[in-house]
Amino acid sequence: MPADPRDPRERRAARKKPITVERITDAALEVVATEGYDALTIRRVAALLGTGPSSLYAHIVTKDDLDDLLIGRLYAEVTLPEPDPAAWREQLAGVYTQIRDLYLKYPGISRAALAMVPTSLETLRVGEGILAILLAGGIEPRTAGWARDALSLYVGAYALEQSMVRQRRRQENPEWVLSQEELLARFTALPAEQFPQTRAHAAELTSGTGPDRFAFTLGLLLNNLGRAAA
Repeated sequence: MPADPRDPRERRAARKKPITVERITDAALEVVATEGYDALTIRRVAALLGTGPSSLYAHIVTKDDLDDLLIGRLYAEVTLPEPDPAAWREQLAGVYTQIRDLYLKYPGISRAALAMVPTSLETLRVGEGILAILLAGGIEPRTAGWARDALSLYVGAYALEQSMVRQRRRQENPEWVLSQEELLARFTALPAEQFPQTRAHAAELTSGTGPDRFAFTLGLLLNNLGRAAA
């Protein structure tokens, strides 16, 4: 006879499942996916696992540890190409686009990557892969290291802004806090004597999608790196 999940004994057995790093990471991702990154705490993760915070301390001690687990889990999905000196810009754009898309799946999760010292092997694997691509492109090591930091910061900030916009507008896929049409109307209604440039170029200022602007900014950074290498 199959077990009845409503039976208190069955619920107690489920709660006694060992607390592992995998289960902690799964629960943390569930919190972020359903409630947003702001809701993520050790206490909330413990509650989702049906236990108390002290049960998690064999694996994590602080919120920083949770952040490291989360980013490590996401970065495990990143595919790294074999560095190609002839295509290093395209390779970097591809890697950072993967990272952007992973961040966007979980609202606000890119905050976990900001100001974090990575210890997860997956996070370090991706950092090593990005560095290898930069060096293959002829970028001097210090410049490559600083460029990696700047690119990662931009991608994290872009994803964070997108998650904040979605939260404010309460829609699934908005890219602007206001619609482009409303922004255009506001810019063109500004006093001409105070804002001549904004009025004259309002259409250009409000043009493009989020992905368009993302690709544009990555291109600026990577093209300048190319000139430095040359």
